[in-house]
Amino acid sequence: MRLTRMFSAVEATAHCDLPCGVYDPAQARIEAESVKGIQEKYQGNEDPVFRTRAILIKEQRAELVKHHLWVLWTDYFKPPHFEKYPQLHELFNKATKQAGAAGGKGSMDPAEGQKLLDYIAEIDKIFWETKAAA
Repeated sequence: MRLTRMFSAVEATAHCDLPCGVYDPAQARIEAESVKGIQEKYQGNEDPVFRTRAILIKEQRAELVKHHLWVLWTDYFKPPHFEKYPQLHELFNKATKQAGAAGGKGSMDPAEGQKLLDYIAEIDKIFWETKAAA
């Protein structure tokens, strides 16, 4: 009987993989701010070496934006969130595609970086509403 208690499973449920506080859209926002900042610096510099480096760094940052967004989308947000916020799937889809457009697949136009920041701001608003409700 002691062994049964010692090895019995206890079921725990949570809305995320780890206790709250691990997930935060700020990670994606910080990288997106870097993307936009690099786009702005690129526009103000004609040096081809600088511009090549700027493109490479911007692409890396845009990939990090996508990574952080995907983690939120797939790990933090759960079916009840998507039921309450039916636009959430489409919003994440647009945001990750915009990270691609502002990143390696896209332009060096800071307006594209701003669009990415705008999508992340919408996700951030919903995220904090869900955190407040938890």
